[in-house]
Amino acid sequence: MTNQDDLLPIGLEDALPARARAITTAKRAMLDAMDSHGYDRVRPPLVEFEHSLAGRMDGVATRRMVRFTDPESLRTLALRSDMTVQVGRIAATGMAAAPRPLRLCYAGDIALLSADQLDPARQRLQVGAELIGTDSVAAASEMVSVAIAALKAAGVASISVDFTLPDLVDTLAEDTLPLDPERRAAVRRELDTKDAGGLRDAGGEAYLPLLYATGPFDQAIDTLAKIDVDGALGSRITGLREIAATIGDRARVTLDPTERHGFEYQSWFGFTLYGEGARGALGRGGTYTIKGSDEPATGFSLYMDPLLDALGGPEADEREILFLPLGHDRDVGARLRAIGWRTVAAVSDSDDARALGCSHVLDGTEPKPL
Repeated sequence: MTNQDDLLPIGLEDALPARARAITTAKRAMLDAMDSHGYDRVRPPLVEFEHSLAGRMDGVATRRMVRFTDPESLRTLALRSDMTVQVGRIAATGMAAAPRPLRLCYAGDIALLSADQLDPARQRLQVGAELIGTDSVAAASEMVSVAIAALKAAGVASISVDFTLPDLVDTLAEDTLPLDPERRAAVRRELDTKDAGGLRDAGGEAYLPLLYATGPFDQAIDTLAKIDVDGALGSRITGLREIAATIGDRARVTLDPTERHGFEYQSWFGFTLYGEGARGALGRGGTYTIKGSDEPATGFSLYMDPLLDALGGPEADEREILFLPLGHDRDVGARLRAIGWRTVAAVSDSDDARALGCSHVLDGTEPKPL
């Protein structure tokens, strides 16, 4: 029977050895992939002033943060809910004088005050990279390529990338498909839900063709180009074609130009990453502006739980383990670990090598199969 004192809050869970090992292995592989592309790792603190976390990006909701009062300054602190905003602060302060474009990567836990129905987890491991100082087509292409490389390094075999244009409604509403500012939020909402009837009721009937500019990239981008009769989206459409061309056969590319879920602060370009077998998105990225310094940037974030789904979950540890009896030669144990053995040392005469999962026992100076 479970002791009530041992229960964890909803949305939080322990990662037991197999899962923890899988998470660590995938995280290390992704960070190594980013490092190979020139991205330097930073480690922001878990807790910051709430104002700082909310002030670097548009759309960051403090109501989703776990907040409390700092006993030292009496100001409100918050657990980070997104490491991207912290990297933006680092770029704007401690690394303001560093050459641009600045390439930074990170990995760490984030926390949310409450979960949502699509993702009940309130603590997540976020891994990502930011290219700061530019939001060009070349930068967007690099970010998508590095994200794909990171997922492949972690072992994800079948990857899909879905492009979107987060500022699409605002761009079209200016001239191409005029829309009063007070109606834009409603039109965005109905486009998000793909509700044709609701879109008409919201006064966005002219935006209905956008619902059909979705699907495989080549077909969808041609449909979007036909909608863009006066060329307001010309540079964006050209940019999307160029980004898609750089992906080649490394991933399947689709387009959903009105998708805004998860794109609270991105500007002209956004992308979502999927993997076969994963229940949800593996990550998201896009272009944005760092508030305060008004510096353009492009980046992405990956999340570990759906990534493990795509990998088929944690695998059993099939490594051979060497049991070291009481009184063994410690130098011999050190030598064997140095050449790759995993060892478990006895701490009492009653320790059972087989029960402890060992495959070998040290016999003098050499491993002997059990």
